Amino acid sequence: MSPATIRPARIEDVPAASRLAAALVRQHHAFDPDRFMLVEPVEEGYARFLSTQVDREGVVLLVAELDGTVVGYLLGGLEGRDWMLLLDDCGMIHDVYVDASARGRGIGTAIVEEAVARLVAMGVPRVVLSTAWPNEAARRLFAKLGFRETMVEMTREAGGSHHSG
Repeated sequence: MSPATIRPARIEDVPAASRLAAALVRQHHAFDPDRFMLVEPVEEGYARFLSTQVDREGVVLLVAELDGTVVGYLLGGLEGRDWMLLLDDCGMIHDVYVDASARGRGIGTAIVEEAVARLVAMGVPRVVLSTAWPNEAARRLFAKLGFRETMVEMTREAGGSHHSG
């Protein structure tokens, strides 16, 4: 069991959640700067966005709190049928991030399982998420939690330039 308290985010959690979200953005940008945009100031942009998501219907916005400090964050929600993706109504986990200082304690597992439970309670038949290919730790976690690989995104830069990585 996780030592953290997993709970819905409150408006006062937005600054801490925004810092974690920004760390996730920077991690992705570091994986592949051609694919993952980085628009500074990331924290401020996420704070504006997340403040609109707190208590919003159909949104799951969770934090993991350890000893009074927010160390994890998850954003998910209900998604309608998407013909382009051939994806029926589902729950989607958009972001999940646990601060490096708090990893290895089951917090990622706990926050994902709580999000899945909340999405299933909203009536979804499945939960979908994406993870960056180089993020092997996240891929292992999601596989352990019963997520299966269904798509592989591939990117090619305009002009045919090749990015190795």
